[in-house]
Amino acid sequence: MSMSSIITVKQSHSYYPRRLLDLPDAPQEIYCVGNLEALKIAGLGIVGSRQASREGMTTASYFAKAAVDRGLLVVSGLAEGIDSAAHLGALQAQARLSTIAVCGTSLDRCYPSKNQALFQIIARQGLLISEYPPGTIIKPHFFRQRNRLIAALSLGVLVVEAATRSGSLTTAKYANDLGREVFAIPHSIHQPQAMGCHELIKEGAKLVAEPEDIFEELRFFQK
Repeated sequence: MSMSSIITVKQSHSYYPRRLLDLPDAPQEIYCVGNLEALKIAGLGIVGSRQASREGMTTASYFAKAAVDRGLLVVSGLAEGIDSAAHLGALQAQARLSTIAVCGTSLDRCYPSKNQALFQIIARQGLLISEYPPGTIIKPHFFRQRNRLIAALSLGVLVVEAATRSGSLTTAKYANDLGREVFAIPHSIHQPQAMGCHELIKEGAKLVAEPEDIFEELRFFQK
């Protein structure tokens, strides 16, 4: 991504998302590529395992498209697996703006590199966000930090698949701490990627079987 296409949005800027200010360590500025109008649309975070099952990816795509069709915007982290499926599902909806990718790297690079095509599509049809200025060297903890932005930007977070030590559970914890809704999809008890979702449900996350289960909770979007 060229440096000239990266827009700096400071806290004083009208486009800076007020929801990010719920974070005790809200970034002083965010770096964006794409349409800043996406920052004005309420989001649903959809996250999950990088080693996702085919069923999980289909489910993520289905829920993402349904969310956009109901007027939400899908927020995810551009990772392999569930995140990518959620972005792609959102892009299938008939909406001018459908998804925000919160990146764990600066926007002058795409990580993972295999998502380069998706990265470019979101830049044209949605919005890429990072809290790291161009040229920042990648550090492992950046991806955990990214998860708090996904949670803060969203009205609620849906975990589609997650193992017990998945970073997606970190996103869910941030969401819970911020007073956002947490949703989880149940799976077979024999599926390792299901264990994290089942733990979330035990801890009070709303069990989700169909998109309407989310829209019932987020009543602001009920017609």
